[in-house]
Amino acid sequence: MAAQSRLIKKYPNRRLYDTRTSTYITLADVKELVLAHEAFQVVDAKSGDDLTRAILLQIILEEEAGGAPMFSSDLLSQMIRFYGNAMQGMMGNYIENNIKSFTEVQAKLKEQAKVLYGGETAGDSSQDLWAQFLKFQGPAMQHMMGTYVEQSQKMFQQMQDTMQEQTRKIFPGIYVKPEEKAEKK
Repeated sequence: MAAQSRLIKKYPNRRLYDTRTSTYITLADVKELVLAHEAFQVVDAKSGDDLTRAILLQIILEEEAGGAPMFSSDLLSQMIRFYGNAMQGMMGNYIENNIKSFTEVQAKLKEQAKVLYGGETAGDSSQDLWAQFLKFQGPAMQHMMGTYVEQSQKMFQQMQDTMQEQTRKIFPGIYVKPEEKAEKK
């Protein structure tokens, strides 16, 4: 039987209560659950509303404010522009698929490091090993990242093709393919 998702209740006083351990926890503790790949759900103790995404976003906000941010202001601005846009739903899937692809590339690199240098390479204790690995694996890294970018471009092209096809179905008399426009000129 699969392990049940850990339930965390959020109280009006902004405290988080872990029902599995019967203790109050912090956002740092929730971050540790994420890093440990442990399934959990955060719910409002009063209403029962699912607050998991809000808590995860709060953790990201703290991480972004605490040192070396991952997201530039330009990227965040662009993401905001997608809200309310017809592309909003597709963009979420696009970003999620890109992160999955990047994670797969990262797993392959870890496996290569294990084979080349032996031993475990997971975690922060192996930063020197990773630096050494990346220094000598520049061409391989470039190839893997090139493949990742190529997959990303293909996903985006598929997304555009799907949108064009849907537009043709919805507006059959109005939509003209770009190739057909060029031929008419």
